[in-house]
Amino acid sequence: MWKCPKCGREFARQEQQHYCGKPTTVDEYISAQDEAVQPRLREVRAALHAAIPEAEERMSWSMPTFWRGRNLIHFAAAKKHLGLYPGGEATAVFAEELRDYDVSKGTIRIPWDRELPVELIGKIAKWCYEAYT
Repeated sequence: MWKCPKCGREFARQEQQHYCGKPTTVDEYISAQDEAVQPRLREVRAALHAAIPEAEERMSWSMPTFWRGRNLIHFAAAKKHLGLYPGGEATAVFAEELRDYDVSKGTIRIPWDRELPVELIGKIAKWCYEAYT
């Protein structure tokens, strides 16, 4: 067993990646991620800000979230991919453009080794903003 020296939680794997407490800001969330993926997370964040500047940035469900009267779109780091969470309606509307990605109900998984589809992320975010506000 490995015990995190910061939070005291125990894990089966040595140096298990985890959160020592919940991040309260998007900056905290990004800085808590592996250094290799932080630039990609910042790129997604910038794409969402550019697409929906009227939306407020906040943490919801322990994920960076863009909000305007309700949660519009979330993103998060996973071990093998970047998760984008626009909801089921959005993934259905953009099904054809998302055909090359792993998509399930409301979730888009973009592998870390693939180019980030910044333009598509912006289109999806704009659609979410228009549909949900």
